[in-house]
Amino acid sequence: MEATIKILIYIHAFFGGIGLITGIGSILVKKGGSLHKTMGKLFSIGMITSSLISIPICWMPKHQNIFLFLIGLFTIYLVISGNRALSFKRKTKADFTDKLISGSMLFFSVIMISIGLYCQINGVENGILFTFFGGFGFYMTVKDFIFFKNLSVSNKDWLSKHIGKMIGALIASITAFIVAGIGIGNMIAWMTPSILGTFYIVYWNRKIAPKTDKLLKI
Repeated sequence: MEATIKILIYIHAFFGGIGLITGIGSILVKKGGSLHKTMGKLFSIGMITSSLISIPICWMPKHQNIFLFLIGLFTIYLVISGNRALSFKRKTKADFTDKLISGSMLFFSVIMISIGLYCQINGVENGILFTFFGGFGFYMTVKDFIFFKNLSVSNKDWLSKHIGKMIGALIASITAFIVAGIGIGNMIAWMTPSILGTFYIVYWNRKIAPKTDKLLKI
């Protein structure tokens, strides 16, 4: 069993590495170009495959880790939701799949926050990480439903949602590299990429804001 788990971990790490490299590449090249789109597709494949493999590993003997299980689900949500955001460039109504994706993540975010609060009340080490990432998930999914509700009024936030979700998934990849690859597992290592990444998302949202109306006409 342990040999099988190790093989899965290696495959998980391999696809995670693809996600990390292509994710960084996609933010360095020209946005919207063919190279950006190709790297974005490879990034999505790498991150989803890596996360899907991590989910069963987190339930295997001696490797049980509910936090990493929930982070895996969070990463899948970010990548899928980030890609689906592009479809709102032209469509004006969220379908059942859109709501199911966001609703499922909202449910798991509440679970993460609840576990985090329980851990903090009972003095469990690093319990705040559940609250921290659960709070991020809760915020993003609530924003999703607000976006869905206002689609008939305004369809200007699709690009912002795409950037925010994909950068969020890249943050997950960078965090995994720091924690699992380098072996730095303290709270600073877990939280710093998310904090810095949030500033980067804010930067891009401000940069694209004046251009949104033009982009919608392309």
